[in-house]
Amino acid sequence: MKHLSVFCLYALVILHGLEGVLPQTPSYGERGSDLGIQVFQQVVRSRPLGNVVCSPHGVASILGMLLSGAHGETRKQIISGLRYKKNGPYKMLKKLHKSLTSKSNQEAVLIANAIFSQVGFPMEQSFVDTNKANFQSETRSLDFGNPDRAANEINEWVNNKTKGHISNLIQPDMLDSAFTRLVTVNAIYFKGLWKSRFQPMNTKMRPFTRGSGDVVSVPMMSQVSVFNIGLASTPQGLKYRVIELPYRGNTVSMLIVLPSDEDTPLSRVVPHISTATVQSWSKVMRMTKVHLALPKFTAEAEVDLEAPLTALGMTDMFSEDKADFSYLSSEPLHVSKALQKAKIVVNEDGTKAAAATTAILLTRSSPPWVTVDRPFLFLIRHNPTGTVLFMGQINEP
Repeated sequence: MKHLSVFCLYALVILHGLEGVLPQTPSYGERGSDLGIQVFQQVVRSRPLGNVVCSPHGVASILGMLLSGAHGETRKQIISGLRYKKNGPYKMLKKLHKSLTSKSNQEAVLIANAIFSQVGFPMEQSFVDTNKANFQSETRSLDFGNPDRAANEINEWVNNKTKGHISNLIQPDMLDSAFTRLVTVNAIYFKGLWKSRFQPMNTKMRPFTRGSGDVVSVPMMSQVSVFNIGLASTPQGLKYRVIELPYRGNTVSMLIVLPSDEDTPLSRVVPHISTATVQSWSKVMRMTKVHLALPKFTAEAEVDLEAPLTALGMTDMFSEDKADFSYLSSEPLHVSKALQKAKIVVNEDGTKAAAATTAILLTRSSPPWVTVDRPFLFLIRHNPTGTVLFMGQINEP
């Protein structure tokens, strides 16, 4: 039995906030995002005290690329997981990708997709054409018989697309020299400058309580400004604060979620999150002048997607006996690996890749303090489509 190897990379994308009302019927961006949020929720259950970064849109993109090659039950499971219509979502996916990669975003956001195939591997032309049309996907031939060289070529592509932030996505031992036929990659890079920049002179060491309960000192950036802030609650009545941090251009923002009660663990809020939840926040958020502090930090995370996708019903694609990618190739294929990597850098100027935290700043006036000095959640959302591009759990900045 041959193997179809699939890898996905995400360095960060952050696109805008909460103004406007989205339609009640979920957009294709929201449908894919909800699946990715469920993947995130599956992962954090096994890492309750760790940092986790996930790209809901990235998960949906990789599955969307594979979908055009899937057939039978394999295709049904992917469509069901993504909540797409049975006749195929390609027109809407093309529109979604075009919106996310529009000229207005090009300076801050880069999204690239590629299909690396074994030399001589007979791919269906419709599979190649569909991915080129909908995802502007590049197609390249490699010799997986030489795993070191193939891994180097894929890593070089990834390194270029992420501006050097992800340089080592593929290990040679992930590639089977005899059976690997295909590697699909989705790369996302984001660099955003804060709308209201933090002054380096205001960065001080301040306490942060990790998920484990340990208190550590971290460098906190701080400023006084007006931010969109609201108080929401879970169906069980647990209250949490939502803060929106805009980047220059007002097309990009970061959303931070923090339980209101210091004794409420973040794990009790995470299961409540969905695109409908995110939509509802716009009703409770108001522009408010506050003391705000964010830790400076760099974090890296890697997620194996097989377990969460299997738990969510997409089992056949990983099975040698049941996987059906007959619209991709006449050879029997299955997914042998699905991997997601992300790197996050937050400093006074802005964010490379993505993530966030909040805390305090003293000033001569007396606005309220908003202090994110314990585990928190962040989401990054494209407003016109409702797409959640990234979300993360930060237990240790």
